[in-house]
Amino acid sequence: MAVRCQFEGSNEIGVFTRLTNAYCLTGVAATSNFYSIFEEHLSEVIPVVHTSIAGCRIVGSMVTGNRHGLLVPNSTTDQELQHIRDHLPDKVKVQRVEERLSALGNVVVCNDYVALVHPDIDRETEETIHDVLKVEVFRHTIANNVLVGTYSVISNQGGIVHPATPTQELDELSMLLQVPLVEPGILAAVVENRADLPEDKSQYADGQHSSDDSDDHACLDIAKSASWIRFH
Repeated sequence: MAVRCQFEGSNEIGVFTRLTNAYCLTGVAATSNFYSIFEEHLSEVIPVVHTSIAGCRIVGSMVTGNRHGLLVPNSTTDQELQHIRDHLPDKVKVQRVEERLSALGNVVVCNDYVALVHPDIDRETEETIHDVLKVEVFRHTIANNVLVGTYSVISNQGGIVHPATPTQELDELSMLLQVPLVEPGILAAVVENRADLPEDKSQYADGQHSSDDSDDHACLDIAKSASWIRFH
């Protein structure tokens, strides 16, 4: 099933959503339209949770998880954490992570069996990912970029990676993850349209931004470079 939707006029819906085989998180919006789409199509199968993370709506960029667990940054409030725990299945372990690279969705990509992580992620965080999500963890890059969660998305059936990924690297990643991977040409034009973004996007990994705007606007800026890879 494929459903087209937008988040308040933005096509970058993966930034505002974290979907797994056990639950779905959607960011808080001004209206219920976005949430209602997921509720309509998924609520009979998995819980759909309307939430924020650290006051931000970009839950897809701030958290990472699979059917075994959900990892959230340490900046997640007690109220947000309790709200999420109250709505997820008991079998899903929810845990805060004390990690400098706090935009976890940008620095981790995983399915139910394996995870790729930013090469500089803390060792303790790597162990937490292994223990809570019950996955093998590999420090890796995608097309020479450290933000693996930004430049790839994987499921138990397959995955999509940045179109600049060399063929040899694509094959190696496919063997490592044990799922087929593709480089959709349709994404190339989107990448070109992101030419105004800094070449070194590692500055976005920690979930911080230099803008004096509201936290939500700052958080949105963090993920702009990656958002397209999550939903095409």
